[in-house]
Amino acid sequence: MGRMDAIELALQDHERKTIAPTKYWTLKDDGRVSCDVCPRACSLAEGQRGMCFVRARENDQIVLTTYGRSSGFCIDPIEKKPLNHFLPGTPVLSFGTAGCNLACSFCQNWDISKSREMDTLMGRASPEQIAQAAVDHGCRSVAFTYNDPIIFMEYAIDVAIACHERGIKAVAVTAGYVCEEPRAEFFAHMDAANVDLKAFSEEFYFRITKSHIQPVLDTLVYLKHRTDVWLEITTLLIPGLNDSTSELEKLCAWIVTELGPDVPLHFSAFYPDYKMQDRPPTPPSTLLRARQIAIEAGLHHAYTGNVHDAAGGSSYCQACGELLIERDWYKLGAWGLDDRGHCIHCGAVCAGVFDGPPGRWGPRRLPIQP
Repeated sequence: MGRMDAIELALQDHERKTIAPTKYWTLKDDGRVSCDVCPRACSLAEGQRGMCFVRARENDQIVLTTYGRSSGFCIDPIEKKPLNHFLPGTPVLSFGTAGCNLACSFCQNWDISKSREMDTLMGRASPEQIAQAAVDHGCRSVAFTYNDPIIFMEYAIDVAIACHERGIKAVAVTAGYVCEEPRAEFFAHMDAANVDLKAFSEEFYFRITKSHIQPVLDTLVYLKHRTDVWLEITTLLIPGLNDSTSELEKLCAWIVTELGPDVPLHFSAFYPDYKMQDRPPTPPSTLLRARQIAIEAGLHHAYTGNVHDAAGGSSYCQACGELLIERDWYKLGAWGLDDRGHCIHCGAVCAGVFDGPPGRWGPRRLPIQP
């Protein structure tokens, strides 16, 4: 065997190690294989990839092509996910892969989620290596983020299992566009989730994301009422598309009615990017108006994001109104909770996952390689 042949075989072996079998697929009568992970239901001929790019048909089954590969690993503040009521102040080891099962023209992580280049996946790490890296760096959790973990669920689940064996929690940052059976399996391994509710209209979902809103609403209801996963929601407000007062009132009313007032809602600012550069950035006044609408609708915890707004980023007691968690960007200040998550002023319980005193990680961002 020549040197070049040996190199080629080594490269092929390297790629083969990133391919993992999956179980959510159906062989159809016409010979195609349908991927059953998300409602898109990509119907694939041999060798084709789904819209997500990372799930493909190989040998008459659907495989995950990016198992063990990542677009990078970084330690972030948990508030950056954003999660404001889940182990505040603690560091979270964050990573993603490539690809996405939505087609949002405003994507803020398009260089990762829209990538069709395997070179984007620079890092490699086993589930055990990731979990141990979290322990070694003092992280309380690992987050699947940057792109949607639903599309690499087999890898994410194995990482979550390895983390739980070491006392580390698992966090999913997701658009919630997933079918019923894989949804149940995936979230059975998660401790917290932030779900992107991208708008509150089918027209927006269909026209701007090339998907549908109902499966996302179904995921939110499922998480809140059928799991113990801590849930927070983020809505990116895009001027003229999903920021009208009437739509925000409907969105907030739905959350209060269907999920309850304790689910935190984050309104974040849009910045022109990817295929949507004809829209202006979201004015801070829009975020302030949205937060006020949420509070008037009965939500206990509404936040502004992607802008400097200390008041809109801080948490307040829903019973007495006193400051519970002061935040300036990702830096925590005054703390008004006891170790059980009760308001120190009136004793009311603040919904969330609070385990002892707050962490002190702050706004640091630390790239690592497990």
